[in-house]
Amino acid sequence: MAKKIVFIETKPPNWHLFSRTPLPRLGTIILGTKLKAEGYDVKIYVEEIAEMDLKEVLSADVIGISSITSTSQRSYEIAKLLRSAGKTVIMGGPHVTYMPEEAIEHCDYVVRGEADDTILDIIPAVLNGGKGIEKIPGMTYRNADGDILHNKTPAFCKDMDTIPIPDYSLVKGLETDGIKNLPITPLTTSRGCPYDCHFCSVTSMFGRKYRFRSEELVIEELRLIKEQGSNWIFFYDDNFIADRGRTKKLLQSMIDQGVTPNWTAQVRVEVAKDPELMDLMKRSGCHTVYVGFESINPATLEAYNKSQSLEDIEHCIETMHDYGIRIHGMFVFGSDEDTVQTIRETQHFATKNKIESVQFLMLTPLPGTKLYYDLDREERIVTKDWALYDAHHAVYTPKLMNYYQLQTETMDATRNFYTLRAVVSEGIMKFNMFNIVIKLYGYRLSRNWYKTHKHFVEYTKELSENAGRNILAAKKTAEDIKEKFHQLELSGDITMADSNRTN
Repeated sequence: MAKKIVFIETKPPNWHLFSRTPLPRLGTIILGTKLKAEGYDVKIYVEEIAEMDLKEVLSADVIGISSITSTSQRSYEIAKLLRSAGKTVIMGGPHVTYMPEEAIEHCDYVVRGEADDTILDIIPAVLNGGKGIEKIPGMTYRNADGDILHNKTPAFCKDMDTIPIPDYSLVKGLETDGIKNLPITPLTTSRGCPYDCHFCSVTSMFGRKYRFRSEELVIEELRLIKEQGSNWIFFYDDNFIADRGRTKKLLQSMIDQGVTPNWTAQVRVEVAKDPELMDLMKRSGCHTVYVGFESINPATLEAYNKSQSLEDIEHCIETMHDYGIRIHGMFVFGSDEDTVQTIRETQHFATKNKIESVQFLMLTPLPGTKLYYDLDREERIVTKDWALYDAHHAVYTPKLMNYYQLQTETMDATRNFYTLRAVVSEGIMKFNMFNIVIKLYGYRLSRNWYKTHKHFVEYTKELSENAGRNILAAKKTAEDIKEKFHQLELSGDITMADSNRTN
C-alpha cells in the first residue's frame, strides 16, 4: 500500500482582502504533485478552501504543514495536536525558514527554503525514522541527544522546468471540478527578484537572480487551465515583467496561439515606460495589474530602497488607464519618514488619480527581512504575536507617529477611499460593474473589519498612552536626578566631574 502524505496550508487568523476569493499558495501543491508521480498517496488541505477531515489527516504516514508568518501560530497548534496523536510532522514555508529554532519546538523536522529538489529525498528519510536526514540540505532537526542541528542552506532550484504543472485535484474541495471552483487560477512563471526592498522577504527566500520556466511549459499550463474551464489567471510571479524581453515573447506567444485568458499580475512601475510591452499586455488579455507603489513620499521610497520616484508612479497610473488596464495599488505606511499627513495625502492621491482599488497596509517587520532585524535590534517591535503580522495590525512603533496613530490613520485611509460616494460614482460616471462590485466589497470589508477589531484598536490606544506616560516619567526622573546632583555639587559633596556622568 502506498504511503500516505497529507499537506496542510493553514488559514489566516483574520479577514483580508482576498477572504472571499481564496487562493492556494502553490508550494504544497507542487510538492504533492511530485510525490504523487512517485507513487505516494497525497491529499492537500487548504483551510480557506475546505476544512480538514481530522480522521483522514490522522491516517497519514507523514504530515507536512506550510506556514507564512501570520498563519504560523495556528500551524504550531495543529502540529502540536498531531504530534500528541503520535504523527510525524514536517513544517515548511517562509516563516519557519527564518525561525527554525522556534518551529522545531512544535514539529519533528523543519524544511528551510525551497524543497523542489529535495522533497523526494526528505519523505523517504522521514519514513525511515530520520535515517539519512543529515545529508539533506535545508533540514533542521534534533539529534539523539536533543540538540538542534541545521543542515547547510539548500541551493535554489536551477531548472524551473523540473517543477511540474500543479495537480489541483489533490486539494480537498477541488477533487471533482478542480480549478472550476477557484475564482481565479494561480500560475507561476518565475522566481526571485533582483530588487532588495527592506521590508520584503522574497529575495532571501527565492534569491536575487530571476529563474524562469520555459515559454513552452507556461503555454502548456495555460492551455490545460483553459481546457479545465478557467478563464482567469493570476500570475504569481513577484515581478511578472522582470525580464521584459522574455515577458514580451511569452505574451506574443499567448496571442499567436490564441491562449489569452483574462489575467492579472504583480508588476513594477517601469512597466509603463515600454509601449510595446503595454500593447502586448492589453492584447494578451491583461485585466488588472497589482502595482507596489508603496509610497508617494520620496523620502520613504528611498528608505524602502524601492528604486522608483513619485513621477514614475504618476506616469504608471496614467499609462495603465490609457490602455484600459485596471490598477490595484498597494501602499505601505509607517516608515520612519512617514507622518499622519503622509497617510492622508496618500489616500487623497489614490482617490484623485482614480486608482480602481487599493490596499493601504502597515509596514510589517517579517522575519527574514532587513526591517525585522533592524527594528528588533532597536527594540521597537511592540509584539511578536505572529497572528497580527498580516499588515493590517500595527506591530511596531514608527518614529514620527505613535502606535495608535499608525493603526487608526491606516484604517481611516481605507474607509475614506472605499465610500458609498465612490460606489455611486462608478455607477453613474462609468457604469463599470466590475469596479462597482470591487468598491462595494471594499466599503463593506473596511467597515466590518473595524467593527470586529475594536478591541485591538483600543489596545493600541492604551499602549501608546502608556508609552507616552513612561516617556514623561523617564524625563521627570532624569530631571530629578540632575537636580539632586546639582544640590550635592553646591554642598560640596560631589565634584563637577562626577555630575557630568549623569549627562
